[in-house]
Amino acid sequence: MGWSFLLAVLLRLLPQVQAKAVFAHFMNAASWTSAQWEDDISIAQAAHIDAYAMNIRMGDPKAVQALDAAFVAAQSTGFRLFLSFDYAGGGPWPLDTVLSFISQYGPNPQYYRYDGKPFVSTFEGPESAADWATIKAQTGCFFMPDWSSKGAKAALRLAPGVPDGLFSWAGWPWGNTDMNTYVDASYLQFLNDTSPDLEYMMPVSPWFFTNLPGYNKNWLWRGDDLWYDRWQQVWFVQPEFVQILTWNDYGESHYIGPLYDEGMDAFTIGRAPFNFATNMPHDGWRATLPFVIDTYKHGKATVTKEVLSVWYRLTPRAACPNDGGTTGNTASQLQVEFDPREIAQDKIFYSAVLASSQSVTVTVGGANLGATWTDVPDGGIGIYHGSVEFGAHTGPVVVTVGSMVMSGEPIGTSCDHVAGQNGVTNWNAWVGEASGATVDASPALNLTERVCIEGTGVGNYAGLCGFACRLGYCPIGACTCIRMGEQVPLPTEENTPGWGTIGYPAQGLDATYSGLCAFNCFYGYCPAGACGTTRYPLGVITVSPFLPSACTSGSGEGNLAGLCSYACSYGFCPMHSVMRVTSQGALNQPPPANGGSGSAGSGVDADLYDGLCDFTCSRGYCPAGACIPAGTGSTGSFIVYIDPSVWEGSDPPTIPCYPPCILVLPPWPLPEPTTISLPALTTEIASVHPLGTTVTTYPEGYVSTFTVYNTIVVTTTIELPPLVTDRIEWWNVEIASTDVTDTTGSITLTSSFLPPPIIISNSDDPSRTRTIHPPPWPTKPPASVTTPPGGPPPVISWTSSKPHSPCTANCGRRCTGLFCNPSCFICPDPNVDCKQDVNMAARKAKLP
Repeated sequence: MGWSFLLAVLLRLLPQVQAKAVFAHFMNAASWTSAQWEDDISIAQAAHIDAYAMNIRMGDPKAVQALDAAFVAAQSTGFRLFLSFDYAGGGPWPLDTVLSFISQYGPNPQYYRYDGKPFVSTFEGPESAADWATIKAQTGCFFMPDWSSKGAKAALRLAPGVPDGLFSWAGWPWGNTDMNTYVDASYLQFLNDTSPDLEYMMPVSPWFFTNLPGYNKNWLWRGDDLWYDRWQQVWFVQPEFVQILTWNDYGESHYIGPLYDEGMDAFTIGRAPFNFATNMPHDGWRATLPFVIDTYKHGKATVTKEVLSVWYRLTPRAACPNDGGTTGNTASQLQVEFDPREIAQDKIFYSAVLASSQSVTVTVGGANLGATWTDVPDGGIGIYHGSVEFGAHTGPVVVTVGSMVMSGEPIGTSCDHVAGQNGVTNWNAWVGEASGATVDASPALNLTERVCIEGTGVGNYAGLCGFACRLGYCPIGACTCIRMGEQVPLPTEENTPGWGTIGYPAQGLDATYSGLCAFNCFYGYCPAGACGTTRYPLGVITVSPFLPSACTSGSGEGNLAGLCSYACSYGFCPMHSVMRVTSQGALNQPPPANGGSGSAGSGVDADLYDGLCDFTCSRGYCPAGACIPAGTGSTGSFIVYIDPSVWEGSDPPTIPCYPPCILVLPPWPLPEPTTISLPALTTEIASVHPLGTTVTTYPEGYVSTFTVYNTIVVTTTIELPPLVTDRIEWWNVEIASTDVTDTTGSITLTSSFLPPPIIISNSDDPSRTRTIHPPPWPTKPPASVTTPPGGPPPVISWTSSKPHSPCTANCGRRCTGLFCNPSCFICPDPNVDCKQDVNMAARKAKLP
């Protein structure tokens, strides 16, 4: 028995001849020149990245321009590129168009090839799987799709024999847990069950946070230790390819490339409440890449320069008055949602590539936090990692390792770091770096000579994996290896009670326990409830024990009751719809969507109902009173975002929509930045002053104390600073349902300029301040509707008909918060919808 396990370990160490490569997913930069591409590519090359996966979406008119410039730059730098067809961003790709792109760029000398074939990938697109047999036959491409929405097993059944491998997009952990390799194991199992074996492309990502309502995205997944953990997992899994998610997707906060202003369109198109990537560099995450990539590709890397990478959020998780409506996990992917404060940890994270052990010191505002390393490389040469809680400490962040000093942005309680943030939490990370001495040191062992020396598992597997992985046996199907190193001596009969025990899974358990129980029991660890010495028939797995729980039932109130009961039973239970998850378990697969959609019914809260109605109506359950099918002449068009092309032409435009609808007009561009002088703001400011306390003693002995306050209201005038803008924005236009019989109508345009928040100080105590949010100006339509020559038309028209294609770039913004009609004077933030804020308060009040 002992020799069989030794053989298993030795087989794990056999060298393999591989052409490993690391790619970075690139969201195309259409406006770049070849020189700009060269500068950016040189940064990727310095990080030892082999190629960009060029994300292109169907219908992008600038895709060819971007690709042409990128390939010119790649030729002058010796870099490689390959096409990644995005089937989600712009819809499915026609077969002939895919053929055209591959035929045009595949022969380019700088196109990345594998086994002599042009390498091609996708983002989703399983519905078009049948196209690829023809595409492969005509182009000879090496096809590595991402069909992650289907999972590995189902993805391989979509087009049997067509893919040459699979790419997984599952690069982030679930809920409040750290990253594991169970999804990777699933891919490896099914890819290796084919004949011949297919290749695997493993995802690696440092972070995930998005708040883009225009794309129906507003959630985070845990980042924290992820960047370090995932590379340790890559070393152990040893896939043929790794793809970093991403180089420059700013809207999802997982960029590792530089920040460029021209790449920020997602925040406008996605109608973000603010730009959460501004002043949030992630360049420091590249500092450790040369070492971890070279180790993955070659088995061992030399430390030539010591480097330090540090990352953290700039505000404590509970500091801001508004969490932005963000959730931890997302119901859109049938996950149980969490309060984001349960996911993100208030810690400072740090990794360093060192030639020898050195201590780490972390201070915040001068206070020493007592930092230590939580992960140390076996043998002392390599990448060190750790984290430390910052608690209530605020101020400048300084991390010191040997001669390296990283002076980072301060942690504070202000939630107005960038324009328009207005108290909304930024869940993005700030990343810094430092470099130290030039050195020359290499780990003693190649990866092929290392085994797992630390690992873990979920649930009942945790103890089994912890014991076995420490001794070098860490089956990826049941365990996650978190550190590799030199094989430790195995327990012997002389020093181990129970050594040599023949172990089996406990009664009722399945084959996933077989190897662990056999190994652990043999070396003296045979925990009851998981393993034993009796050989029982193995249980049959119907649901993977390694999948996280999904919602299986939920409840809601009023009209939400039926919707919640239906949607939650299929895993869709959004927490912001005032819903309770009443049970969790294995996911019940929802019925397939029928291609339809739905929206909130008349008179109900769209923030609560829209998402639910879209999920249920698209599956045939669309209860009257709560939901209505969307986009018909009888039900209205709801919110219509107008494309900027509406301003083209000499005649005043006519905008179609089915009432009831809200027209969100695009800004009118000004020929140059223009200064707008605003009138002074006269407002009333209330202050509350304690007068004293009253104490009441009741007959039962209970004593209550009340503080008596006096409220003073003062009228004050505030001078508003001039606004400098290059566009005119407009109040949204509501077409009421009572107008449905009208075929046309006129709209008077009303401009809307939102002044920045003003901080005022108390005249008696300047340390006491208050933030005033001035209303938009003007607050009502002007008396005159004339417009200067070259300006926008003063009056436009609408007609009751189907809307045009929605706006995708340079769109207007939906009015939300304090200053919309009707006014909401209890909303703390003018950029958060009143109904949403009140309902969030109601939801939190209902949580246990």
